[in-house]
Amino acid sequence: MNKVIFLVDMNAFFISCEMSRRPEIIGKPAAVAGDPKNRSGIILAANYEARKFGVKTTMVIHQALKLCPGMILIPPDHHYYEAKSSEVMSLLENYSPLIEQNSIDEAWIDMTGTENLFGKPMDAARRIMNDIHEGLGLWCSIGISENKYLAKIASEMKKPMGITELWVNDIKEKLWPMQVTEMYGVGKQTALKLNNIGIMTIGDLAVYDTKALIKLLGKQGAELQAHANGIDQSPVTPHTSGEMKSIGRSTTLSQDVTDIEDVRNIFLDMCEEVGFDARKHNKKARTIQITIKYSDFQTITRQVGTEPTNLTRDIFEIGFSLLRKNWNSFRPVRLIGVSISGFDKEMMYQQLSLFDGDENLGQSAKEEKLERAIDNIRLKHGLGSVTRAVQIKKTGI
Repeated sequence: MNKVIFLVDMNAFFISCEMSRRPEIIGKPAAVAGDPKNRSGIILAANYEARKFGVKTTMVIHQALKLCPGMILIPPDHHYYEAKSSEVMSLLENYSPLIEQNSIDEAWIDMTGTENLFGKPMDAARRIMNDIHEGLGLWCSIGISENKYLAKIASEMKKPMGITELWVNDIKEKLWPMQVTEMYGVGKQTALKLNNIGIMTIGDLAVYDTKALIKLLGKQGAELQAHANGIDQSPVTPHTSGEMKSIGRSTTLSQDVTDIEDVRNIFLDMCEEVGFDARKHNKKARTIQITIKYSDFQTITRQVGTEPTNLTRDIFEIGFSLLRKNWNSFRPVRLIGVSISGFDKEMMYQQLSLFDGDENLGQSAKEEKLERAIDNIRLKHGLGSVTRAVQIKKTGI
């Protein structure tokens, strides 16, 4: 039996939630923004009326107001958005028990074998879309395919309120002509590296020499090429974060390195991803570990204890300090890695709401609140959509 996977993506979720309880703003340019009262912060979500003026997610408020002076700004209410998200997920459970939530406003559903219950994939998708609109007052787009990756790509093709099928047999016609920058999982830096070797479209990536891609990007190169060819074996897996023992990333360097400063930004990128995953699964780690593999393939690992944390800054500063202590500039390094473990059970269910007031929060909690707000943007637009204005300084590490 062929797999049938849906990706349900809620359109402009935060502002759509607001429109569902504020009918007076329907049809008017409006956005959920960080601090409308002081006109500071960034746009977290803009409705399609505001987007017509060029307003975009992550744009600073004063810039957005120059483009759309009459735009209505609404302070975020994440408790409400979380409640609406739970309502969406509960509704989806009426269609399949296999649901993997990818972010607050999107989820994969394994619809394999449900045709006798809900009809063909397009018919089932229309039913889901109508149920969400009529029951919750929200709109969505749905991508349909035989795997998660293509379903995700398909969900982005028609917005708002679109339903798109993208099967493996369609990729040469529909997927390959797209720019590689449009590919889910390809950030700005990766796209630049690919462009520099002549890979401009997803089709270019699909047929490029695999060994050359692995040399350029490590295992990510092989993964991206598989996705470009419509291959994704990952199952739809409901999250069971309590079973997770560790979260980590490693990368094979494009060439052997002896200067630790040459890997600083690479290490920071990995820490960004580790912290991102930890916060996504509401985990705080007591142990940070680094891995170094030398050009002769000898590998060492070192770890250190810490106060429970999931902050990118903590993971980077502690991890890079450990990396520096164990770095040997006379031994070329081929691979580096960072991971966190020893998750604090008491913290597992104490998720910080993004928009609680700051007055009772310590510095660490404030940083976590900011990181989670950025995470939600990255979940929608990719890890490369928000970059740090200032790289973590080289002080003390």
